[in-house]
Amino acid sequence: MTARRLAALAQEDPSLHALAERLLALAEAGLPEMYLPGAETFVFTRVGTVSPEGARRVERRGTSTRYAAITALGARFLPEERQRALFDGRTAGEFTALLVERLPAVTNLGDAALIAWAAAETGHPKLADAVARVAELDVPGRPQYTVEAAWVLSALTAARAAVDVEYRLVAARDRLLAARVGDGPLFPHATGPGLVPGYRSHVACFADQTYPLQALARLHASAPDPRALAAADACAARICALQGDGGQWWWHYDARTGGVVEGYPVYSVHQHAMAPTALFDLAEAGGTDFGAEIRRGLRWMTEVPEISGPDGTPRESMIREEFGVTWRKVYRGDPAKAVRAARGLTTRVAPRARLAPLDRIFRPLAVDRECRPYEFGWLLHAWLGGLGG
Repeated sequence: MTARRLAALAQEDPSLHALAERLLALAEAGLPEMYLPGAETFVFTRVGTVSPEGARRVERRGTSTRYAAITALGARFLPEERQRALFDGRTAGEFTALLVERLPAVTNLGDAALIAWAAAETGHPKLADAVARVAELDVPGRPQYTVEAAWVLSALTAARAAVDVEYRLVAARDRLLAARVGDGPLFPHATGPGLVPGYRSHVACFADQTYPLQALARLHASAPDPRALAAADACAARICALQGDGGQWWWHYDARTGGVVEGYPVYSVHQHAMAPTALFDLAEAGGTDFGAEIRRGLRWMTEVPEISGPDGTPRESMIREEFGVTWRKVYRGDPAKAVRAARGLTTRVAPRARLAPLDRIFRPLAVDRECRPYEFGWLLHAWLGGLGG
């Protein structure tokens, strides 16, 4: 693999380059195990289980349209013959065509936006129909989850060279920019009131930051938009300033203050894929280069300080070639996500409250033995892709 992002990593840190190559090989090995021939889609997840006899295995559960679309977005950067190994003989474009055919039955805005984005990137002849379906689901004036609103903007940006989407694109761009609280750099969980209970309306997750900053960066790359680029840069700068000492990308933020509400869980996909793909796109669009933070986050995948002993060796690897997965996250294991709930409620009225005793009682020592297709889809997108490619 000679993608320019990988080539740069080889110059900057050969050991991390080897890690990225290892993860990319794992993605290609693991994704076929997540595909369901006949249904022609991807599972929702693969979960590690242990039988009563002690046998370990990984079970496939559910299906996911959005994960299928994300996989297509990432896999399109592979050579054609290697794409076919992931989609039961189809290329990423041919698989996207199946998703486009199913669009009339898709009712989730985020799913439709991802399919339209994939249709734009693969040059599907019915791209206009895909964009129209997104418009049908995206009711003007209705609040949307920030992640899905960001995917709408990314889809329209990718489509603008082939379809007239300018009116909708401006509305999607303005919606994201207006969603921020005052002059704060972070994005909330929803673009308006009504979708999130008031007591936690200030809490936003990591995905609420990476997808908007990526969408705004890609928008600027498609046609100069300094305000969009500045917003993307400010968001990236803030989450990078908050990055953990071990390279952790934290999970919950206060969209009002720009602080961390609760750091855990730390997700593998954030470390090896979602942060890199967003921050690479930002740099290539003309924004700040956060390459050092990307590398620090990637290194977490093998160091995992939360579960490492005195010698620095994790008691369990997050990368499991024998199962074709990366384990999903390291978390506290607190009942009913008690720490997140307590911090969400407390920071609503006392933004700087930390509830330090909770850190000592519920330490992040648990591993979630699960893996989802989008984790590998974004991994391929992050390291093999690139703006203009």
